[in-house]
Amino acid sequence: MISWLFVGLVVTILLTPGPTNTLLASSGIQVGVRRSLVLIPAEALGYFISITIWGVIIGTVSKQFPIIPTILKLFSAGYILFLAFKLWRTATQDVDFDQPTIQPKELFIATLVNPKALLFASAIFPVFVWQSMAAYIAHMLAFLLLIVPIAFFWTYIGSALSSNKVSWLNQRNMQRMASLVLISFSVPLSYSALLHL
Repeated sequence: MISWLFVGLVVTILLTPGPTNTLLASSGIQVGVRRSLVLIPAEALGYFISITIWGVIIGTVSKQFPIIPTILKLFSAGYILFLAFKLWRTATQDVDFDQPTIQPKELFIATLVNPKALLFASAIFPVFVWQSMAAYIAHMLAFLLLIVPIAFFWTYIGSALSSNKVSWLNQRNMQRMASLVLISFSVPLSYSALLHL
């Protein structure tokens, strides 16, 4: 029921640097991994609410205009490519991790308004998810389970960056690797959308 493409795309997009991941890494730098774990439920709740709202809107509109999900998929594939090139281009620029101690409420709000939520709802979650409660529950549970290790990973990245323990673990390498993975996932997404035109 849940495809490997869905899992791969979710993992790739969640791993991509963005506002939520920057805050998680900042918290890892400032207070360490263990004290940052309280942020994970805030991220999960933010994505859950935002993706669900976008999905309901998309599911409602697609009944009258069946072409909408395909257009959104193509738009999302384009956005993923844009994000990939931006990550590659800015890989040598420093990200500001020196922020005030992050609270769950701040992370929740940052995740709630994160543009990745629309990307998940419109292109990563299959269209049938918004028309079947069983499919919605299965995909949302899988998504929420994937958030946990990835959020943990980002807080670990922050703590590792602050201690300089791992020489290859730096922003440049991470962003360039994320960029290549994003490009590799934008191709099947585009192909899938073009098949439905």
